[in-house]
Amino acid sequence: AADDPRVLAIKMTLYRTSGDSPIVKALIRAARKGKQVAVVVELKARFDEERNISWASTLEQAGAIVTYGVARLKVHAKAALVIRRGQDGSIRKYLHLSTGNYNERTASVYSDLSIFTTNEDLCREVSALFNMLTGYSAIQPLGHLGVAPFDLKKRLLSLIEREAMRSSPESPGSITAKLNALSDSDIAAALYEAAKAGVRIRLNVRGICTLMPGIPGLSESIEVRSVLGRYLEHARIFKFGSGGSEEIYLSSADWLPRNLERRVELMFPILDERLKKACDAILDQYFADNSHAYRLLPDGSWVPVDRDPGAKRVCAQEELYRRVKRMAQIAEAPAEQLTVRRRFKTKG
Repeated sequence: AADDPRVLAIKMTLYRTSGDSPIVKALIRAARKGKQVAVVVELKARFDEERNISWASTLEQAGAIVTYGVARLKVHAKAALVIRRGQDGSIRKYLHLSTGNYNERTASVYSDLSIFTTNEDLCREVSALFNMLTGYSAIQPLGHLGVAPFDLKKRLLSLIEREAMRSSPESPGSITAKLNALSDSDIAAALYEAAKAGVRIRLNVRGICTLMPGIPGLSESIEVRSVLGRYLEHARIFKFGSGGSEEIYLSSADWLPRNLERRVELMFPILDERLKKACDAILDQYFADNSHAYRLLPDGSWVPVDRDPGAKRVCAQEELYRRVKRMAQIAEAPAEQLTVRRRFKTKG
């Protein structure tokens, strides 16, 4: 986008940056070429304060519009928006939303998920979000995006309560989530109420979890697991419902008071059915792990997940790494190789 002459503007949030960030260098190059570059830089990102201040100053000198976060709130959302003029003169927007930071170093050791889309509704709402963050417009409700601290927590509670209301013995509700931590008392209370209504709840929580599963009469239908492997689990995936009517969201926010009440965070829906299935498969993979997984007991202790005798060893991180590596190899392969592969596959 920095080098494309048809690109008019780039808008982006930066929470953690590396010392030699190629992303920031590209933004500086874009600004120097006369493109409108608007960057929301979080100066209070722990351990990265000095580096972010330096990059922000360099961006300003290059002509970029730099907003230094939001008063009393850390900007922890991860979003990038590119605005481009097509050959026919029309304006098109390209959007990237992520659970992880724009940092190529942590990207090699953190597991994260992101979407790249031209969906007009999502692009329009993120454009409105940037206007809010940079002070060009007042806070306004958004249709698809949940934004903390404004309405993200309210949306989560509504989704949990809706699942409880829909649940019945014949068709129990379902909530599955993968996140870093859970300690928000309102979210925990809503999950307990949902469990008492018969909702099956599966949680994969990497770190702290103040919700206790398996307590009779309170959380019997709640299962909590954690996967600790080579990569730091960092993606947040929330799934509500089952049987073809489920809603799946990705988010930059954990279910902690600081994320839901004292930071600017994003929760965004997965609208494409193929991507929904991909997220669903990732969730299932983590709950099938029997080599690096731990289970939370009602007394608060963690125990390794036992592998059944004769069962195949399952390591979610290894399997997902192999899958992504294959996808990268296909994406990077020359076009003629892809044509040969397709012919071979067609002929069996």
